[in-house]
Amino acid sequence: MTVMLTLLTYLKDICRTVNGLLKTALGPPPGSTTTLSPVQDITFRSESVKCLVTIIKSMGMWMDQQLKVGDPNLDKVSDHEVSEATISVGEEGNIDYELHPEANSEFSGAAALEQRRAHKLEIQKGVSLFNRKPSKGIDFLMSTKKIGNSPEDVASFLKNTTGLNPTIIGDYLGEREEFPLKVMHAYVDSFNFEGMDFGESIRYFLRGFRLPGEAQKIDRIMEKFAERYCKCNPNSFTSADTAYVLAYSVIMLNTDAHNSMVKDKMTKADFIRNNRGIDDGKDLPEDYLGALYDQIVKNEIKMKADSSVPQNKQGNSLNKLLGLDGILNLVWKQREEKPLGANGVLVRHIQEQFKTKSGKSESIYYVIADPAILRFMVEVCWGPMLAAFSVTLDQSDDKNATSQCLLGFRHAVHITAVMGMQTQRDAFVTSMAKFTNLHCAADMKQKNVDTMKTIMSIAIEDGNHLHEAWEHILTCLSRFEHLQLLGEGAPSDSSFFTTSSSESEEKTLKSAGFPSLKKKGTLQNPTVAAVVRGGSYDSATVGANSPALVTPEQINNFISNLNLLDQIGNFELNHIFAHSQRLNSEAIVAFVRALCKVSMSELQSPTDPRVFSLTKIVEVAHYNMNRIRLVWSHIWSVLSEFFVAVGLSENLSVAIFVMDSLRQLAMKFLEREELANYNFQNEFLRPFVIVMQKSNSAEIRELIVRCISQMVLSRVNNVKSGWKSVFMVFTAAAADERKNIVLLAFETMEKIVREYFRYITETETLTFTDCVRCLITFTNSRFNSDVSLNAIAFLRFCAVKLAEGGLVSNEKNKNNDSSIPVAEKEASDGLIFTDKDDYMSFWEPLLTGLSRLTSDPRSAIRKSALEVLFNILKDHGHLFPRLFWINVFKSVIYPIFSTEAQVKYDQSSFKSRCIPPDGCLWDSETSVVAAQCLVDLFVNFFDIVRSELPSVVSIMVGCIIGSGKDPAATGVASVMRLAADLRGKFCEEEWKVIFLALKEASYSTLPNFLKLLRTMDNIEISTSQSENDMETSSGAGLVNDESEDDNLHTAGYVVSRMKDHIAAQLRVIQVASDLYKMCRQSVSADTVNALLGIYSAVTSHAHQLKSEKAVQVKLQKACSILEIPEPPLVFFENESYQNYLNFLHGLLVNNSSFVEEKNIEPELVGVCEEILRVYLDCAGLNSVKRKPDDKAIYQWNLPLGSAKKEELVARTPLVLSVLRILCSWQTDSFRKYISQLFPLMIDLVRSEHSSGEVQRELSHFFQSCIGPIIMKL
Repeated sequence: MTVMLTLLTYLKDICRTVNGLLKTALGPPPGSTTTLSPVQDITFRSESVKCLVTIIKSMGMWMDQQLKVGDPNLDKVSDHEVSEATISVGEEGNIDYELHPEANSEFSGAAALEQRRAHKLEIQKGVSLFNRKPSKGIDFLMSTKKIGNSPEDVASFLKNTTGLNPTIIGDYLGEREEFPLKVMHAYVDSFNFEGMDFGESIRYFLRGFRLPGEAQKIDRIMEKFAERYCKCNPNSFTSADTAYVLAYSVIMLNTDAHNSMVKDKMTKADFIRNNRGIDDGKDLPEDYLGALYDQIVKNEIKMKADSSVPQNKQGNSLNKLLGLDGILNLVWKQREEKPLGANGVLVRHIQEQFKTKSGKSESIYYVIADPAILRFMVEVCWGPMLAAFSVTLDQSDDKNATSQCLLGFRHAVHITAVMGMQTQRDAFVTSMAKFTNLHCAADMKQKNVDTMKTIMSIAIEDGNHLHEAWEHILTCLSRFEHLQLLGEGAPSDSSFFTTSSSESEEKTLKSAGFPSLKKKGTLQNPTVAAVVRGGSYDSATVGANSPALVTPEQINNFISNLNLLDQIGNFELNHIFAHSQRLNSEAIVAFVRALCKVSMSELQSPTDPRVFSLTKIVEVAHYNMNRIRLVWSHIWSVLSEFFVAVGLSENLSVAIFVMDSLRQLAMKFLEREELANYNFQNEFLRPFVIVMQKSNSAEIRELIVRCISQMVLSRVNNVKSGWKSVFMVFTAAAADERKNIVLLAFETMEKIVREYFRYITETETLTFTDCVRCLITFTNSRFNSDVSLNAIAFLRFCAVKLAEGGLVSNEKNKNNDSSIPVAEKEASDGLIFTDKDDYMSFWEPLLTGLSRLTSDPRSAIRKSALEVLFNILKDHGHLFPRLFWINVFKSVIYPIFSTEAQVKYDQSSFKSRCIPPDGCLWDSETSVVAAQCLVDLFVNFFDIVRSELPSVVSIMVGCIIGSGKDPAATGVASVMRLAADLRGKFCEEEWKVIFLALKEASYSTLPNFLKLLRTMDNIEISTSQSENDMETSSGAGLVNDESEDDNLHTAGYVVSRMKDHIAAQLRVIQVASDLYKMCRQSVSADTVNALLGIYSAVTSHAHQLKSEKAVQVKLQKACSILEIPEPPLVFFENESYQNYLNFLHGLLVNNSSFVEEKNIEPELVGVCEEILRVYLDCAGLNSVKRKPDDKAIYQWNLPLGSAKKEELVARTPLVLSVLRILCSWQTDSFRKYISQLFPLMIDLVRSEHSSGEVQRELSHFFQSCIGPIIMKL
């Protein structure tokens, strides 16, 4: 308690002193009396301000002494350490002499010993030179042939030779010159991290050298390490960016955990929280990070030569060389950390110091070394100091007084900024910014210019600690530059950005320009008037909203005040932005963020938009582009949002300007080489993508396409992950509504594919997929068919490149990654692919894109897509594993013929298989091409894809039963060719599949057709009225006429459908008959059942249709009225019976094994009986089945009409076939069925015939069949 009271008493004394000085500096209050003369009062007040300045200055000097702010000396390796390392080489002599083992074999005897000694001495000399000057040492060893000239040889030397100084090795590996950089890459690539934990990999990697003392060098080494680790462990992280950030986190954790100077150690929860979102926006598993934390905390990562360096020195050195104070905040987002010393530990430490020394003497002097104590002092005195400096600066024009106030401001900002006291720092900076009077330039004085100078010095000296206060400083710089331009008579930026003014006015404005204010004295200009009127400090547009008139006097005062600004030149102004490259990692991000805010405010001004800060953004980005990747990524995340926001501006000129600025940055950035598995180029170019996708301005979109084209074609060697953004821009352009944008983008795309394709997948194979998607989008271009056709041709080119193995196999060989599981192998060309990850991801978008393109409404595009798709599959299908082929059929081929991938044997599915997706009806030529290509493909790869036979056959059968002559003929030809080419490979089960498909197809069409036929039951077709009847009909008959027309239309539709239906059924039985002829020697019982089902179903259906007498009459009337041919019902019935009869007779003659099993004879007799009854019914004899004991009924036969005679003629060949088949039977077989057939033969004898051939065959029947039976009785 006593200690705290002592501390509080000390602070109260400070507060009392400062408040007293404040009162003195402000002078006596108004209305009060004083004994001081005016001169004494001014002197007294001036001295009080000086006292306050001295107090704040002394605080700053003490703080700087304790913190050593601005000390540039890092703990680098001393010459003494280097010499020690060199001496150790000579003493130990542990040098790798096996660099050239072939040389050792040549030595023998004394000569050999002497040569070995000389060899050893040269190696020692080279090592000694390397430890003093690495490049000289390497050159010496190369010149003496002790190491090879390749980077790999040098890397092996650095890795395997003992005696080399690890610190010097690290410095050499971090160099940016071409050869050391190649050596570093070879050095890192010599490590095999496959299967190693990330923490162990870093430990193993850092074992052979010490990280250099420059952030840029560390960045290059860690960047390459992250790339190598991801190559060796491709499934570890999403990209190398994750490994890169995590590597920094691990090194920082190692320092935090094992440095005794760090009091508040990081917990496991802190480590996990700090690394959230680093895996491409996703979190790494907590178990993984927790295990990594435990590993580092329990076992420190130690580098060589660390044992000779004290621990505290190691920790401090590593903190400084890594920029831990800034980078840590960027990686772990700890900007909200507690201010320096503002914690309980510090307070307890201070209490302990007071406690140990209290009681010894009341007048003891306490020495405090911790600068955090200063925070308490500033907190109690900053308010009075701010008031004293502000009031004095505002009220006094005395040079000495204002200088003292500005000096006080300068030290106050320095202390509060370094101590992290944000509120106090911003208060002082804001006050100074207001005292510049730049927002009201007409009232500017010398003290205001001096304030501006002080602000600029603060920006240079304390930029690392300003953070949010940068916005006020940069706003002052912006306003200062604006006033300078007005003073020089330069036209304002608003004259360039004003889009509403006419072209003539713009030309006049540009030619006339602005006369110099300093020379002319007056100028009636709205911009100048607005500046003269002035405004508040916080107003975005100075004086724009004030309607007050500006007098000549005000303008003259303003012009005279502009001369004061000449004290500050452009060099001082630009130096602040050039100095940004010296800001630390955290400060530069804050600087850029503030600059973007100021620029946005400038550009969004409704009356006076300006580009000063925008141009400075480009300059600052140029200055800082060489920062380490970790810092630059945070800078760019701020800039990227800014460029997108401004690029989408409604002001076209502003948007064009910012896009061109972005192009300049991108061109410079692409000069930097990017390693594999990184994603930063893609992130850098993403603003182009976002603006391209969202901008409503065709001019901006065209500009972006031109910018990207220029960048790619001029920097193609350096483009790596940026290809993704490039293709996204061109994809958006391909879908653009402006033809010129589409053609412009495709022109560049064509050049990329033709000439630079090898660069696309040089480091990232996934960009191949982006390229394919872009080309597919171009194929859908509606402006120019040539673009679409060329894009399709390029897709085929991409397939060739993919099939060559350059994307998958070469990448695997490059990575030497044998841990990747291989699903299946194909012997052709020795290529090995995984089934899903390495294969489908590349082929799938290419093939599915072409598949969708087959439904394009343009015939030429459809045909080209079909041909290219099936050519790709045919040419490169030998590389595909079986499982991949199955996916190809399901996702690529089947959707071409149907919107449904699964096979369904119903009418709708069969019909839809001839209609591609999106309702686009193919022409007959396209259908023919598609079916032929499918058959070719299936035949070529039958051994691999034979499991897809049911689906392929269903597609072809669907064509057979569909409408249209050409598709139907194509379906028939396809099935027949399939069977002809593969009949030697088909097994019994596969033949069965084909016949079952035909059977299901014939069945599937019946229900819907019969349902359609039933619609005729409710329709009446009357004969046509005569012309006289039409003339005498009344108007009331119009309604009946409309109904009659509807009925005729319905009947005509039924006739059309019936013809198609009959043709389809006939094609089914014809194909079945032809296929049976091919496979009759190898058919199974199930196949015979399927064929019997086909013939039976079709025959029964044909007979049923012919039996629909009422419907036939209606259709005949409709056909007569509509003057269209009637449906061929008789022909349908005859053909179905004929094929059925031939099939049964063929089984009876050639396949005796099925005769008894399938009851072929009874079936054949039944068919013959039905045929004869149909014939007799047509002849006018209503033959019905009679029992053997029934008596015959005889009746008169009436003469046949012409129609019946024609039908009888048509049925005669069928009856002749029946009689001939029966005559061919043996007597014993026929005897079993004579009771069924004899009555029908008797009816045939007495019936009318259209041909004498029937009577001759009938006579032969009785002689050969009936006669022998009677003779044996």
